[in-house]
Amino acid sequence: MSINIKSPEVEIRESRLGSSNGFVGTAKELCDKSRKNRFCERKRSFSQCLECSSSRALSMLVMIQDAAVINHAPLGCSADFAEFNFTNRAEQIRRKIPVKNVNLLSTNLQEKDMVYGGGAKLESTIRDAYVRFSPKAIFVTASCASGIIGDDVSGITDALEEELGIPVVYVSCEGFKSKIWATGFDSAFHAIVRKIVKPPIKKKKDLINVINFWGSDIFTDLFGKIGLRPNYIVPFSKIEQLKKISEAAATVQVCSTLGTYLAAALEQEYGVPEVKSPPPYGLKGTDEFLRELGRLTGKESRVEIVIKQERERIAEELQELREELRGKKVYVSAGAAHGHSLLALLRDLEMEVAGAGIFHHDPCFDNGDERSDALKHVVDNYGDVRSFSVCNKQVFELVNVLSRLRPDLLVVRHGGLAAWGVNLGIPTLLVGDEQFGIGYQGILNYGNKIIDVLETKEFVENIAAHSELPYTSWWMEQGPYAFLGREQVE
Repeated sequence: MSINIKSPEVEIRESRLGSSNGFVGTAKELCDKSRKNRFCERKRSFSQCLECSSSRALSMLVMIQDAAVINHAPLGCSADFAEFNFTNRAEQIRRKIPVKNVNLLSTNLQEKDMVYGGGAKLESTIRDAYVRFSPKAIFVTASCASGIIGDDVSGITDALEEELGIPVVYVSCEGFKSKIWATGFDSAFHAIVRKIVKPPIKKKKDLINVINFWGSDIFTDLFGKIGLRPNYIVPFSKIEQLKKISEAAATVQVCSTLGTYLAAALEQEYGVPEVKSPPPYGLKGTDEFLRELGRLTGKESRVEIVIKQERERIAEELQELREELRGKKVYVSAGAAHGHSLLALLRDLEMEVAGAGIFHHDPCFDNGDERSDALKHVVDNYGDVRSFSVCNKQVFELVNVLSRLRPDLLVVRHGGLAAWGVNLGIPTLLVGDEQFGIGYQGILNYGNKIIDVLETKEFVENIAAHSELPYTSWWMEQGPYAFLGREQVE
């Protein structure tokens, strides 16, 4: 697929990848329809909530350490600012880097700005950010409000870039453009590739770009075993570092949902090969990941030694974990590729995957290579998942499903969902650090953590006994997908 970095706006996932957020069936059925371009999205007649793509763009950009970010929006769109700052500070501590606040401002669009335009206010805020933060670049994220009134954000940022002498970058992430909030990641990466990344001066044969959210540093040790070193992007990087990501030997991702656009753009524009494999979760996924990385970097023989050593190292403890967890029923609610990867990891622990609610579905990725398809990897290597839905955090569906399946464990990726498992008396594992489960050690990490969580069963049952769900018997007695409409004609 061709990515057009000359355009100031990114092409949304619905039109670029055919992404969607409504499906119910089996994992195999979804894979088969996706491969045959027969994927039939179901439309919800009722939606309880939906995250904004602007928020996802901000989540990446605010953690660039020497940049400033301006949200050209009403103040209500700043609801996530405190969370961004908390995450930034907490993860700086985890990475052992100096702790500082995010450089983040809002233009605070008000009613009169919606009538007369917010361009002057945006210009003033850009100049304020330049004086206040002395940034190496300024990113301006659009919003529904600025998009509706038609502010020329691209023209304003281009003019201020010339005036200030640093990159001032328009980020096209208006929330109404896409129902797939992961489009916001693409918007942020599109802006970085278009205005920040420079052509390579000298390639670095041992440097590997790692597109990640945040979380612990596990790749320094993992890559060090095969003579490579990680270059984490985008959180906690600096502008000078981002300028040179074109010089890396390869690009890997902890989640293809997050990194599909950036990885493909770096390969297309600068020849940085993308490791086209499932993310490194579970035994088989990690094997494939390391072998493909070894092939691209000329480290094949060293990779085979590492695979053998690591599998032997974890074998005894893994067997003990399997004996304790075998047959335990688990339900997964998480983002697309990361959620798929968790299914593989849980199957390696010999747990029974009772079902999954994945936030959206990408029938393909920007590289067009099936090897990157984490769901196909799960189906081909571990078998089908019968109760499989694509559900963008619709809590009313999740609660209904869980009350029917009654799993022993709920694994969720986002904090707002964790309370619902507890309210139903189901031990719940909230995955905050996606690197926690990566690689061979990640399987042991998950196994031990799950055992700890399962021991909370009496505690969460006590909570459930004193909790009242907001859903009536009318809803709980009917099927969980009653508001998913009839499939479109294939």
